[in-house]
Amino acid sequence: MGRATVRLQQRMTSVGGLQGRRIVVTRAREQAGELVRALEARGAEAVLAPVIRIQPLENLGALRAALTGLSAYRWVVFTSQNTVHIVFDRLVAWGLTPRVFATTAVAAIGSVTAEALTQRGVVPALVPDEFVAESLADALARQSGSLADARILIPSASDARDALAAGLQKHGASPESIPVYRTVPAKTDLRGLAEDIKVGRIDAVTFTSSSTVRYFLDLVGRDAAISGQFVAATIGPITGATARELGLRDVMEAEPHTVPGLVESLVRRFA
Repeated sequence: MGRATVRLQQRMTSVGGLQGRRIVVTRAREQAGELVRALEARGAEAVLAPVIRIQPLENLGALRAALTGLSAYRWVVFTSQNTVHIVFDRLVAWGLTPRVFATTAVAAIGSVTAEALTQRGVVPALVPDEFVAESLADALARQSGSLADARILIPSASDARDALAAGLQKHGASPESIPVYRTVPAKTDLRGLAEDIKVGRIDAVTFTSSSTVRYFLDLVGRDAAISGQFVAATIGPITGATARELGLRDVMEAEPHTVPGLVESLVRRFA
């Protein structure tokens, strides 16, 4: 965990700033805990409204082949806790152990992903504070000295952006993205939330990926989504751009592009 993230988390546990604010969390239910705790630590009422769920892919033969030949890779990059859980669950099913990662270096995007890895017995060698794909490639290059001809394994979502792979290729690396799950709409009835939005009972809605924006709009309806009655708090520029393209108003981007940064940005906004 980076020093900046630690400082933000320490401040969040000791200072308010969101008292009386009702803030919606749209992350998948199994991912929502970190953001909910951070918001509540600041005095907000976190309104759980998961709009996505994580569905592991059925055919993971490519992942199994990569894991059994992991020594051929310079790095394995885990971009979310979702990929950690799916990969390590399959390790057990295939009769493998976390020791297979002893032959390669592991990078984790964000402190939550790093913690998930550590709990499984793998300590990442690189943990960037924030996930901006273009800068992550630079961080891997600095850590390695050179990425020329380096094979890099990236377990990912089936709809993930290819910006990370493209950035690594610019450094001469050979990235291999292997889809391990897909994001699908959650079966959540958000008609009550739509009414709360329309009458002004929601202060902000948080979005941590472009898919959360798209499925939120589908589930609450366009009228509520583009009403301008709430702050659309996005975790970074890609998610923010999606929100604007789909017509959401009052879009805010977190700085830095992390969950703690998202909460800090909300505090500054409502100060």
